Order: sequence, then C-alpha cells, then structure tokens
Amino acid sequence: MKFLKSAFLFFAAALMLAGTAAAQNISIATGGTGGVYYPMGGGLAAVLSKYVPGMQATAEVTGGSVDNLKLIASGKPYVGFSMSDAALDAYKGEDKFKDHKVPVRTLAILYPNRMHVVTVEGKGIAKMADLKGKRVSTGSPGSATEVMAFRLIEAAGLDKDKDMKRERLGAAESVNAIKDGKIDAFFWVGGLPTAAVSDLANTPGTKIKMIDHADLVPAMNKKWGPLYVQDVIPKSTYRGMDADNHQATVMNILVANESMDEKTAYNIVKAIFEKKADLVAVHKEAENIKLESQKQAATPIPFHPGALKYFAEKGIKVE
Repeated sequence: MKFLKSAFLFFAAALMLAGTAAAQNISIATGGTGGVYYPMGGGLAAVLSKYVPGMQATAEVTGGSVDNLKLIASGKPYVGFSMSDAALDAYKGEDKFKDHKVPVRTLAILYPNRMHVVTVEGKGIAKMADLKGKRVSTGSPGSATEVMAFRLIEAAGLDKDKDMKRERLGAAESVNAIKDGKIDAFFWVGGLPTAAVSDLANTPGTKIKMIDHADLVPAMNKKWGPLYVQDVIPKSTYRGMDADNHQATVMNILVANESMDEKTAYNIVKAIFEKKADLVAVHKEAENIKLESQKQAATPIPFHPGALKYFAEKGIKVE
C-alpha cells in the first residue's frame, strides 16, 4: 500500500513538473501608457494567454520601439512593437544600434503609425519653420518617435539641437507639459486616435493645432529609403481640428528575435489573425491588421519562418 501511495505521489509530481516545463512565458514590449502600443499589447497578451495552449503573456510598459528592439536583442522571450524605420536601423546596426545589429524578424505587419506634430492655439506655430526658438518635445529616449522626429526636423531645414529647446517626453508627459505651459509643441508617432492627444484636444479652453508636414516626406525618403508615405489625419479624429492634417506615416510591425522557434512564432501569428476581433475590441487600429497586407515590400525586415508558414497555409504569397 505504501509503495502504491509513493508511486502515485511520484507520478503526480512528475505530471506537475511536466506541466511546468511546458509552460511558456512571453513578454510583449509595448510603449508608454498614453499611446496605442500599450493597450494593444495588453490585448495581445490576453489573446495569447487565452488561446495559445501553455503560453502566458504579459505586456510591459517601455520607452517604445528602440527599447523594444533592445529587449528583442537580449535573446529573452520577447515580442515587440516597432516602427519599421527603427527596426531597419536595428537590423542593419545603424543610428541608435551602431555596432550591435539586432537579429530581428517580422512576425506581422500591423497598422500605420502617423506622425503628429501637435501644438495649441496661442503658441505662434502654424508651420514646421515656426518651431525655431520654441520649446519642443521630440519623444522619449527609447522611442522611434524620437528617431522619426529628428529626421522630420532635419528635412524641414532645422537643427534639432540649435534651433529649439528640446525635451524628451512620451505622449502623456508631453500633453501634461503643454497643458502646464512648459513646452510649446510636441512630436508623437502613433495610431488613431492616440489617447493622450485626445485628452489634450478635449481639455476645456484648449484648441489643438496639428502642423502639416507631408511635403517633407520625399526628402526623408531620399536620405533614409522608402519608409515613409504622405498621409492624412482626418479632422474628425481630434476635437478642435479645423482641417485634415497632412502628415508623414510609417508602418508598425510586430517583431521577434530570429532565434524564436518556428512553432512559437506560428502560434503567435495564428492567434493575431484568428482572434483579431479581440484586439479590435481593445483598440480600433487593430482593424488595419490584415492578411492581404502581409507583403515583404511592406516591411524592411525579413519575415520569421513561423509567420511565413502560417501565411502559406492561408494562401498568402509574401513577395
């Protein structure tokens, strides 16, 4: 009897250990709380934890794309949101990734990220040139907002260090700073609508102004490659906009380390597309995550083999 009891306890312990070994923890690197990456990352974590057997996913607040790519480089079990321009720098080992290339791979092309150049009435800013001499936030240090803001400022013929007093704040922090009169304008790259920008637009006694800059896209692409497109933020997006905002857009991608095993990558991509409704319920930008958009031409980073396997099953030719 004692032998049977001992055998049963051993068998139960073995099952528990097997279950522990099978558990898979994944961290999702997102962005600041005022943007779109964070809520969408939380939605993705819920989807993966609910629908991928044995997987437990959690979303982490980060500085944004640059920080996320550095976490991907660590080799730890991360997937991350990134703008394609920052991902290309990481892949090639350039700019903020000089001397340390990141073995990054695309899991999925997500949604367009629109550059917001935001100010409010009374600051004397109506065009990019008016930023000269102003107090401006160009995004948090670990963000691709900062990368794109620097490129946009340069294309406008301004010097980011000499022509303005520059702060390095995320979206929510930038909104608080402009409300408090500490800055005159800020750059933010995000989906529509971005919660922090909506907060500013809905502040009593405040009238938001969005600065046009789509005309600078050709100069940016000439230097950095065909990463940016001329786009529009409709005037209905934020309260107080007088007209559509003509701006620059870059694509968002979900990335992982090339060392991620094929099955894990496949399961993540499968969950994204087959449980997309769950993501849309968190943020409407998820509506723009489409199978037909999964083209190599839409991302500068090669796709992960696990992603390619899923797309092939769905009849999507990634060319």
